[in-house]
Amino acid sequence: MKIAVTGASGLIGTPLVAHLRDKGHDVYRMVRRAANAPDEITWNPESGFVDLEKLAGSEAVIHLAGAGVGDHRWTDAYKREILESRVKGTDTIARAMAALDPRPRVLVSASAIGFYGDTGDKAVTEMDPSGHGFLADVVVAWEAAANPARDAGIRVVHPRTGLVVAAEGGAWGRMFPLFKAGVGGKLGSGKQYWSWISMRDEIAALTYLMENDSITGPVNLTGPTPQTNTEITKIMGSVLGRPTLLPVPSIALKTVLGEFSTEVLSSARVLPAVLQQNAFTFQDTTIESAIRQALA
Repeated sequence: MKIAVTGASGLIGTPLVAHLRDKGHDVYRMVRRAANAPDEITWNPESGFVDLEKLAGSEAVIHLAGAGVGDHRWTDAYKREILESRVKGTDTIARAMAALDPRPRVLVSASAIGFYGDTGDKAVTEMDPSGHGFLADVVVAWEAAANPARDAGIRVVHPRTGLVVAAEGGAWGRMFPLFKAGVGGKLGSGKQYWSWISMRDEIAALTYLMENDSITGPVNLTGPTPQTNTEITKIMGSVLGRPTLLPVPSIALKTVLGEFSTEVLSSARVLPAVLQQNAFTFQDTTIESAIRQALA
């Protein structure tokens, strides 16, 4: 199968491309510059350009590109970049797919559990409505930007990814060095739920959603057992054999992270109902297994 991938050099895109190629697929990486390799397709979300000639023949597009939510302090300018990178990018990809003849069969367009906002202790699934806050509003607009593909009859899936447990980057990429140094601890009250997923389950789930023609719409990509920050902190310390006695007060997080601290301190107890209903098999059903897999 010919598959095009945006964000192919990112934390998730890099192992995903390798996995798809290992399965025998013909994978093209979409790049925001002139293509200089046979497996590259040029696109520019700012101008709405996609090299349709090279995209033609694709049966699937996996769209992962977007500005990192935790990469910079949330100034007004960076919040605009977070929103526009997702909305413009998704709209560009969706319109390009709709313009092809024949059209690709599926668009797997990345999303996030930020859709649900702060859920407290309440467990939520894909049946629950959107929450409140900046990221919830971003996700609503982000998913709606895929409408041109949907309207053209293309199957569209929105994998709402949780916190990916990986040593190479993301939240865990920042936490592992701290915990290894013995200075890791709970964040704020520690009562907030973290909905995580191991990297290998993330890659397997994205592939599953691409291949399974019966699945459409939002799908939570989270492990089956979300846990509180306090519980995860204890397990991190146990796996690494390090103390976890230095909590980070909420006020310190707010000082260092600004508005983004609200996301770190908020609770998201998100369950993967659609994956479970479709008999998806998780390789890492506990956070301890996910942490050990990331360290391995």
